[in-house]
Amino acid sequence: MFATLGRIALLTRYYRDLLNFCLRKTRDRDAAADLAQESFTRVLAMQRAGQAVFEPGALLRQVALRAKIDLDRRAMVRQHEALDALDETLQPAASPHQQPEQVYASSRAVQAYLDAIDQLPPRCREAFTLYVFDDVPNKEIAERMGISLSMVNQYISRGKLACAACRDALENDD
Repeated sequence: MFATLGRIALLTRYYRDLLNFCLRKTRDRDAAADLAQESFTRVLAMQRAGQAVFEPGALLRQVALRAKIDLDRRAMVRQHEALDALDETLQPAASPHQQPEQVYASSRAVQAYLDAIDQLPPRCREAFTLYVFDDVPNKEIAERMGISLSMVNQYISRGKLACAACRDALENDD
C-alpha cells in the first residue's frame, strides 16, 4: 500500500516537469509523452528492484535523455529510402545466389548429381545415400544392409567417384 502511494506521489510530483523536459528534447508532444512514460517505467522498475532513488527528478530526466538517445539511434538505423522509389540502376543487386543464372546453374548441377547417383547400382546407391544424405556411419550401414564394412567402403567410394565425374563434366560445360 505504502509503496503504491510512493509511486503515485512520484508520478504526480514529477510528471509535468518531465513531460516539459521531453517536449523540449523531441519537439513532438506524442513522442514526449512516450519518453516520459518510458522514463517512469524504468525508474519504477528500479525502485521495485530495491534500488534507492535519492533524486527522482534528476534520475527521471537522465533516463529520459538516454531513452531519447536510444530513440534517435533507432531512427537513424531505420532511415532509408523505399527501394521501389529508387532508380533501377541505384537499386541494390540481389546476391549472386539469387541471380536467375545462378539459380538455374545450381538447379542444373543438383539435378546432374542426382542423376549420377540414380545411375549407381541399387545397393551401391542405397549405401551412398545413407552415407551422404542421412549421415549414417559406415558400420551402421553395413549392419542395416547386411554386408561387410569393406563392401560399404567400396560402395561409398564408387558413389564419390560418380559425383566427382559429374563435377568434372559440369566444370567442362562452363
